[in-house]
Amino acid sequence: MWLLYAAGSAFFAGVTSILAKCGIRKTDSTVATAVRTVVILAFSWLMAGLSGSLGQIGEIDGRTLLFLVLSGAATGASWLCYFRALQLGDINKVVPVDKSSTVLTILLALIFLGEGISLPKAAAVAAIAAGIFLMVEKKDVTDTEKSGKKSWLLYAAGSALFASLTSILGKIGISGVESNLGTAIRTCVVLVMAWVMVFVTGKQREAARIQKRELLFICLSGVATGASWLCYYRALQEGPASVVVPIDKLSILVTVSFSYFVFGEKLKKKAAAGLALLTAGTVAMAVL
Repeated sequence: MWLLYAAGSAFFAGVTSILAKCGIRKTDSTVATAVRTVVILAFSWLMAGLSGSLGQIGEIDGRTLLFLVLSGAATGASWLCYFRALQLGDINKVVPVDKSSTVLTILLALIFLGEGISLPKAAAVAAIAAGIFLMVEKKDVTDTEKSGKKSWLLYAAGSALFASLTSILGKIGISGVESNLGTAIRTCVVLVMAWVMVFVTGKQREAARIQKRELLFICLSGVATGASWLCYYRALQEGPASVVVPIDKLSILVTVSFSYFVFGEKLKKKAAAGLALLTAGTVAMAVL
């Protein structure tokens, strides 16, 4: 069943990027992240209640709670970087860089979780890395270096780094708690972190000025994220992180497809070849 949960996570994650992009055309990405986290918080605690896991709160030990909190903090940082990158750059460029967290997660799983990696899996990782490299244009890197400013590329790279930490910390943290309850607790941390960032940057008044249409898309992206989370952490709880994470990253296919129809973003031949490599490597990771 964990394979089905991982596939569900990929679909909802892919839809999330499209809905979020529609909601941050004029709305600040930090404010949007904070607002959508409110939706995800309500969604996650509802699912925890329906699953009957609320009674287990008192049974969570200190170590498990610590890793859930750390995982939530990493998720918050990843989100803030990711949605800022989405606001600054094209989806077809931002998402592949974010998916580079796959490679780092596999390495961290090997080091900290003892999940072995065979030669075929190593080749699959290399294919994923090569695919990501092809999908990022050289001028995006040089423009960032010349400007000296934080472009979408740096934010996307930060998103990937924190996402990989989220997976490892989450895997450790949910080993002793029901997945829905673990997701709900982590979301509380993300909510606090997101709103602290809003107030620190002095953007709290912008929350009341969000256009209704963009607010709708922001909320829908929150619902999609909640569904993705619930599937993802259930899959992590039952399956190996080194396989669950690559399957989840297939969300890029959903994102690229929708971005073509919604935003008219097209892939160049080089980027298309990179997408094919990334997909092939991801599928290989799931079946090897």
